[in-house]
Amino acid sequence: MKSGERELSPEKTATILNGAMQEFLEHGYAGARIDKIVAAAGVSKATVYRHFPDKETLFTALIQRMANKKELFRLQNIPSLEEDPATFLKRYALGMLDNVESDPQILTFLRIIIGESARFPELARAFVRNIEKPSLDLLTQYLIKHPQIEVADPEVAARAFIGTIIHFVILRNVLQSGDIVPMDRDRLLNSLLKLVLGKSQSEELLSSPN
Repeated sequence: MKSGERELSPEKTATILNGAMQEFLEHGYAGARIDKIVAAAGVSKATVYRHFPDKETLFTALIQRMANKKELFRLQNIPSLEEDPATFLKRYALGMLDNVESDPQILTFLRIIIGESARFPELARAFVRNIEKPSLDLLTQYLIKHPQIEVADPEVAARAFIGTIIHFVILRNVLQSGDIVPMDRDRLLNSLLKLVLGKSQSEELLSSPN
């Protein structure tokens, strides 16, 4: 935005982004039209283009909004190191899975990102940059700093943990193939904790009721 131009109000920004979300969800990235987004937002085309000059900027803004509002694959900050790591990691994983299940828009958005990643790689890169990378970085730091955790490579452990959950979501919710490779999510998470933390560190959690 150029110096001297008025910033959009939070309400107007939300209106534009909500209109953009609906247009992308209904028509995909390639089929979405800015004219329809402008009409849905009830603002001038000049206003939209001044703040969001193209579809990529709008789509990236939606990814950033998702990162701010949803703990999809992201930790907002490093949790207390006094908390039992097995308890925290399972709670975090269940939160991610519950979040995906409770918001169908997230799944549709993920399908658009995956489906358009070959033609529009920057969309996928924006998703990784704004949502997945912060989560990986913070979880890695958590594994490094927690005194009860001993893993040979915290970065690999963080990728294994989050990557397994992402793969579970993609198979079951994005590719609609949970019946082909069925897996109970508690079984998956409990075994994943054993792999990441070791059997002794996860034993107390696994023996307690959910």
